[in-house]
Amino acid sequence: MSDQVQNTTISGDGVDPRLVPKRTVYTGAQIPAIGLGTFGSDRFSGETIAEAVKDAIRLGYRHIDCAAVYGNEHLIGQALREVMAEGVPRSELWITSKLWNDKHDERDVIPAFEKSLRDLQLDYLDLYLIHWPFPNYHAPGVDITSRDPNAKPYIHENYMKTWRQLEKLVDMGLVRHIGTSNMTIPKLKLLLRDARIRPACNEMELHPHFQQPELFQFVVDNGIVPIGFSPIGAPNRPERDRTPGDTVDIEDPVIVSIAERLGVHPAIICIKWAVQRGQIPIPFSVKREQYLANLRATVSEPLTQEDMDAIAKIDRNCRLVKGHVFLWKENQSWEDLWDINGEITPP
Repeated sequence: MSDQVQNTTISGDGVDPRLVPKRTVYTGAQIPAIGLGTFGSDRFSGETIAEAVKDAIRLGYRHIDCAAVYGNEHLIGQALREVMAEGVPRSELWITSKLWNDKHDERDVIPAFEKSLRDLQLDYLDLYLIHWPFPNYHAPGVDITSRDPNAKPYIHENYMKTWRQLEKLVDMGLVRHIGTSNMTIPKLKLLLRDARIRPACNEMELHPHFQQPELFQFVVDNGIVPIGFSPIGAPNRPERDRTPGDTVDIEDPVIVSIAERLGVHPAIICIKWAVQRGQIPIPFSVKREQYLANLRATVSEPLTQEDMDAIAKIDRNCRLVKGHVFLWKENQSWEDLWDINGEITPP
């Protein structure tokens, strides 16, 4: 790629960000079709992740997915400041953050956002998401049995009070777009009905073994850009999200066979599939060879239609990030969080 790299802010082995595909939101703004996730799953220090962010931007990444609960935005902010001082324009970057569950109260939303903005050392954000639709708090590192004693189910009227504050942030010019995360079709239908400023993006778990075809199509049909977390199957996810029936995308024979033919790691096939399908993958890695390979996957030889058709057939409906800790009463199953019967689970 080095012969195509003309921007002096890009490392010699990097990728010209102008070559990376883009997705267009309803405002006309364009999002790079791959981002770097920054959730270290309690396995990596904030300093390590911030260094990866800085290097990734030097390699050509322009989309960074952050969140207050990850506990590293103040370090990422310094990384952003350094790369912008090196000549990367703020206008080229797409920076996302998210409102955590203990800040859903109307009084807390704008102060929580302003803290993220200060920590990231920016004047505005490109996208701000409600991280989970439940206002249920859990401390970092807890196991799946942990429950917030004040946990509540999804209550649409309360969610809309939170959403109105996000709309206010848009009115104030502090954020360009607002969106949702970990939502379901029934919840999104209510939001789309009642929102003054509709969601630009929905962040959701998406990988070959969990393709969420109905939700994916609903999001696209409503002009919402799908952002897919855990695009290679979340090998570094917290222990609390691991269950015996989990499958491993990068060991799937179909993925492995395509990877062997192209001479790449199976993870690259997952990234290529995601980009070509139309979602924005946000893989997490702190290893240079991995996040560089993920970026290069977006500008190298695409998968064939035969490959795409084969991957479409390996969906196992295997949700990896189940969300047990957000349940609101005893003896519930994690499925209650996801409205699998097409209706919002009653209190």
